[in-house]
Amino acid sequence: MASKKALLVISFGTSYNENRDKTIGATERLLAESFPEWEVRRAFTSKMIIKKLKERDGETVDYIDGALDRLLADGFDTVIVQPTHIMNGTEYDFVKKFVCKYCDKFKCIRIGKPLLTSQEDYDAVIDAIATGIVAPAKEMAGNDAAVVLMGHGTEHFANATYSQLQLALWLSGLDDVYVTTVEGFPDFDDTMKLMKGMGIRNVVIQPFMLVAGDHANNDMAGDEDDSLKSVLEHNGYKVFPVIKGLGEIPEFRQLFVDHVSDVMNK
Repeated sequence: MASKKALLVISFGTSYNENRDKTIGATERLLAESFPEWEVRRAFTSKMIIKKLKERDGETVDYIDGALDRLLADGFDTVIVQPTHIMNGTEYDFVKKFVCKYCDKFKCIRIGKPLLTSQEDYDAVIDAIATGIVAPAKEMAGNDAAVVLMGHGTEHFANATYSQLQLALWLSGLDDVYVTTVEGFPDFDDTMKLMKGMGIRNVVIQPFMLVAGDHANNDMAGDEDDSLKSVLEHNGYKVFPVIKGLGEIPEFRQLFVDHVSDVMNK
């Protein structure tokens, strides 16, 4: 009997319906187009968002174990789990934990890498930043504009991903691109210190997150004094916010396709 194959795409999730379709949905659709023999399914790691979507919209999205149980019940025996997370942090640890529990329940179950895992991933992400973020930013704000990418940040040791990305960007020649975080290192003040004295006047800010949700709209582009936009303006910069998640950028969606291909070819 032919194997029944599923590609389970696991994201943190978002309650912003339009942004969810433009980012998570768009990534899932590209994966479905790229691997037509695999049925694409969805799961979220945020139970709060799962609950909110159910109560507000009547929409059911599975948590990790629920999605895997559903695949078993539907007769799938071969599964690739692909997270859309940026790094190997807390959310990815959860995914790995659940996948391990199901190793003996499927004929084959494998897990793909988050966006930034290997050195090759950093090289590919920097290429995507250059073409998908920096080039449009300079068209909008001028060739001398700097770009500040705002990540989430975490207490997990994977927060070092942001510092590695920053150094790799500079070594690649993108010395006017800065990486900052809402809840980790480097924070907004750290980034202001790095930018000081560099002759920068115009700054494009954009989330380094799959989805442009609450953090992008409030912590990055909001009008509160502690938002990234306000901090930059208080430091004398002209700010151009771009409310666009990585999932809206074709170059980044393709990277997740590449990660699934890597798993299939192992």
